[in-house]
Amino acid sequence: MLLARRVAIGDDVRLLGRSLHWVDAASYAEQSACHLIIRSEGYVGALGRAEADDAVPIWFHTHPGTSGVPLPSRHDEQVDRDIAELFQMRSGSGFYGTLIASPRSTDFVFSGTLQHETEGVSAIDRVWTVGDRWRLVQSFAAHAPAPDPIFDRNIRAFGPAIQAVLGDLRVATIGAGGTGSAVAEQLVRLGVRHLLLVDNDELSASNVTRVYGSTQRDVGRPKVEVLRDHLTAIAPDLKCEIIQGMATLKPVARTICTSDLVFGCTDDNAGRLVLSRLSTYFLTPVIDLGVLLSSDASGVLTGIDGRVTTLTPGAGCLVCRNRIDMARASAELRTPEERRRLADEGYAPALGQVEPAVVAFTTAVAASAVNELLDRFIGYGPLERPNETLLRLHERETSSNRALPREAHYCHPTVGKWGAGAEEPFLGQLWPA
Repeated sequence: MLLARRVAIGDDVRLLGRSLHWVDAASYAEQSACHLIIRSEGYVGALGRAEADDAVPIWFHTHPGTSGVPLPSRHDEQVDRDIAELFQMRSGSGFYGTLIASPRSTDFVFSGTLQHETEGVSAIDRVWTVGDRWRLVQSFAAHAPAPDPIFDRNIRAFGPAIQAVLGDLRVATIGAGGTGSAVAEQLVRLGVRHLLLVDNDELSASNVTRVYGSTQRDVGRPKVEVLRDHLTAIAPDLKCEIIQGMATLKPVARTICTSDLVFGCTDDNAGRLVLSRLSTYFLTPVIDLGVLLSSDASGVLTGIDGRVTTLTPGAGCLVCRNRIDMARASAELRTPEERRRLADEGYAPALGQVEPAVVAFTTAVAASAVNELLDRFIGYGPLERPNETLLRLHERETSSNRALPREAHYCHPTVGKWGAGAEEPFLGQLWPA
């Protein structure tokens, strides 16, 4: 029995896996190579746990063998009729889910449905698995289109299956500046065709030196519009949604939650706080980028530092890693008038300083972040993958590390927030009015 939180945002409905409950061996009435019968004590306890966790119960089994067909048999359909009402009632959710999987080499194929007591049956059309390796699997009934010949060089490198995954992946890029535009363009050229761009700012004259697709004629336009127009010129079939807004606003954050994967390319600490929680509450991987250029008093460049941090369940969040300036994050959530007053009184850091930025360095960090995405799908890196890469471009050095969640912090598994979904307060934090 797989227990999952059901989250509906707009037209998007997701089932966020919370826990897996195995049937005890003593609960099998019959068990053979081609069938099984389970007594009610094998699943009734899990239904009680589903009710306590506000979760949907999903009856999960296999049709084994590499030639197995993961479609319900007549016996499966009869079992569904026998137990659906019990599952819907005893879990308190009104739902009964099914999931059937069959192995395929190192991967799997599946079919699944979600049945409501009054609203009918809907198909589970994709399974998104996150961890050290990532897998996005379409249902067995889906028919993937043939890959476009323009991706021939990609397919020669990593095969048609990965190319199909890139085409189906829903990606959000938070920030459309130097790093965000470089990430977005690389994603589109790789074959990503579902993209959400979020940025609150308009293009300034100094942005043109590093924002991909921008020209002097675009100065004053919203960055997200400039980047969208550039990307759709590259890929006319791109489905690109834009939001001129901030991730620190609840409606914007809710929309971001419909993505499979998020690239954090924002330079504000408050926005990073939101994205860091997103990876825990919605099981959504977040690849967060940072670039820092340091100069001495005479203006000589002394340091070129980049960071790519991958946030998934089981990895330490940005707060655990001390990658967020909490004082600045608090100040960024205030109105401009409050910021100035507190800064003048010495209670908050001054905001709005113009930081140095150079296209060669933002692009290098963006490329490292996209490389992280590819490795998680393809698996060409080390078996025990780090969850952070540090680039010291001025020293020609790259290092990596792994960080675990701190005890009792929201990202720690014992706190119970993995896959918590849209429970209130949303993402476990307060939001500006």
